[in-house]
Amino acid sequence: MPAIALLAAVFTVTVEQFVQWKYGTLGIVGLVLLTVGVKARNTTCSSLGAFVLALLVTGPAL
Repeated sequence: MPAIALLAAVFTVTVEQFVQWKYGTLGIVGLVLLTVGVKARNTTCSSLGAFVLALLVTGPAL
């Protein structure tokens, strides 16, 4: 069980670092909103996070 928790933590940190590297601070904000919304079962928060991430992914490259 501890090995699964460790792997999940490593995966989470890796995804967060990739999002920050690729999309900057706004990407982390969108990811946090999405995560908090899903865990709290708040559709407004999760929808806002998904919307921010979708805008970042489909937006023009700078």
